[in-house]
Amino acid sequence: MGRKVTKAIFPVAGLGTRFLPTTKSIPKEMLSLVDKPLIQYAIDEARAAGIKEFIFVTSRGKGALEDYFDHAHELESSLKKSGKTELLEILRATNMESGAIAYIRQHKALGLGHAVWCARRLLSDDEPFAVVLTDDVIQGEPPCLQQMIEAYDETGGSMVATMEVAADKASSYGVLDIAEDMGAIVRAKGMVEKPAKGTQPSNLAVIGRYILAPTVMTNLNKLKQGAGGEIQLTDAIAEEIEAGRDVFGLRFRGQRFDCGSKAGFLQATVAFGLEREELKDEFVEYLHQVTAMRRAAE
Repeated sequence: MGRKVTKAIFPVAGLGTRFLPTTKSIPKEMLSLVDKPLIQYAIDEARAAGIKEFIFVTSRGKGALEDYFDHAHELESSLKKSGKTELLEILRATNMESGAIAYIRQHKALGLGHAVWCARRLLSDDEPFAVVLTDDVIQGEPPCLQQMIEAYDETGGSMVATMEVAADKASSYGVLDIAEDMGAIVRAKGMVEKPAKGTQPSNLAVIGRYILAPTVMTNLNKLKQGAGGEIQLTDAIAEEIEAGRDVFGLRFRGQRFDCGSKAGFLQATVAFGLEREELKDEFVEYLHQVTAMRRAAE
């Protein structure tokens, strides 16, 4: 089906105010889950899905993010001299080839649609592309974006990652209006951004993974010309449906953590900590102690 998806856009211009004071000097995408920054989880997921070109939509103060993917020659040479080959391998896995990453500035925070639109000149007119939001960290096997690419190869059109949410939480998300439910994949007949409580058309919320047809960028261009305020990606995707083009949702297999919130970040830390063989036993023992102490205190 159509062209392969080889480019991904990472909107990383946000200020991360929920994590102040840390984010006063560190981009929120550099916050570390166990020992890897959020951005590394997103990049690893994109690489596993066959993405070859990475477009970061950044803003002022994101220099640490750009430096992170550079080769740290002094550090590598020091590890080599000390014979620390395991650490050297870990470090090399973070290096990106020259020219694999492009950085584009978003000068005003005008919504997710605007951030994606900022990358328009780095995509050709007939090229589908992925969008990955680093706040949404997904523990899945295979990784979520890979599941989406495999499904997209069958369906074409555009595709969003979806998960079922409780009715009282739906107003925090974009929600799909479903035309046809085929199990893992649903075809959408509409998308509602943050529906008022009780008005949501389904319990399927859209989360931060997208594979978008090139016409979505055309829609963003139109929205840009007509909009004074924020430009929402949801509107550009909804326009695809109105034009009679297919938009699908994939119920991905895996657990999503909202690392844009402190509670979600802590939950992800526990989940990813427990996945690590060298940490698991000690960490489980500690968690048992904490829960036992809490129960005793109650």
